[in-house]
Amino acid sequence: MAKYLLLKHYRGAPAAVNDVPMDQWTPEEVTAHVQYMRDFADRLEGTGEFVDGQALSPEGTFVRYDGEGRPPVTDGPFAETKDLIAGWMVIDVETYERALELAGELSAAPGANGKPIHEWLEVRPFLAEPPTVTE
Repeated sequence: MAKYLLLKHYRGAPAAVNDVPMDQWTPEEVTAHVQYMRDFADRLEGTGEFVDGQALSPEGTFVRYDGEGRPPVTDGPFAETKDLIAGWMVIDVETYERALELAGELSAAPGANGKPIHEWLEVRPFLAEPPTVTE
């Protein structure tokens, strides 16, 4: 089994087919989207492939160490995850192909007008320890 991170982007990826921002959806459309995500996670829990997933708040701040007692809080001029990352899911699957299959299915979550978003998801494997060879 290998773990993969499925990243849902606000921006930074190619535009989705149904590219209406979530803040413009009706409450019913938001509910349908969230339910799709829950149902997807529940099904993967049943197969043992679901690890965790969360939606992220649009608020966030970059913080950097700048010397003893001075942790300045900065915003910009660079893109920040609060502007880019909408949420994530961690899956634990047998193959890379299965990770791609599940990401494709997750991309079909409903959005505006109940139609699939067809959003682009980023699939990233967890960095694993290299095998140790002993002779």
